[in-house]
Amino acid sequence: MGRLPALVRRTVSALRGGILVAGLAVVGCDKGSGAATSLRSEQVIATGVPSGAPAPSDSTAHVRSYAQRGRRLCEGDGHVKGRALPKMPALHAEATGAPRLEGMLPTERGQWTWINFWAAWCGPCKEEMPRLLSWRDKLTKAGTPIQLVFVSLDDDERQLRLFLDAQPAGGVQTTLWLPEGSARAGWLKSLRIASAPELPEQALVGTNGRLRCFIEGAVEDDDYQEIAALVAQ
Repeated sequence: MGRLPALVRRTVSALRGGILVAGLAVVGCDKGSGAATSLRSEQVIATGVPSGAPAPSDSTAHVRSYAQRGRRLCEGDGHVKGRALPKMPALHAEATGAPRLEGMLPTERGQWTWINFWAAWCGPCKEEMPRLLSWRDKLTKAGTPIQLVFVSLDDDERQLRLFLDAQPAGGVQTTLWLPEGSARAGWLKSLRIASAPELPEQALVGTNGRLRCFIEGAVEDDDYQEIAALVAQ
């Protein structure tokens, strides 16, 4: 019986130590909760999945076409239709050895221009790139040439350039580039696009040099006929 108080004291001491460690862990989490919440928010914007959930691979990334959604491509684009293009210059990025771009949108009067906003971390963006290149060539062959301009919203320059360098001949090797900053903010404000858009985003510029159609999200093969009819007008 004489040993019981000592045993009790050791047990209480151990329990207090455990409570103290747990308390420190909670304090540590609380201290960083703002940063953790911010990182989770950024991940949802970038990948469409919350932190801790398995991110989709590029091969499985998929965005339903407008035909599958039961709506037309340019439906609800009145907020940008007829607007002039941004006048502030952008940066540019090219694969090693690829032609250097100018910092302004290379639009031509009398010809349609397709502007694709994308990022190297965006699976649906990369998935639709070959489709857009194929559509450009198909429309040109059909007698309706359209210029295709890619505009990256990447912040990680290394990731962007690695992607461009990995592209095959005929792939996307040049792009205008709007990292976070005043130029990106100015472009998005001019086009009335959300400050943190869910990529990809598409803007079709008519032969008069003004926006004619704005598409939120990726396009798919069964959307081609609607695009061909639009640019043939």
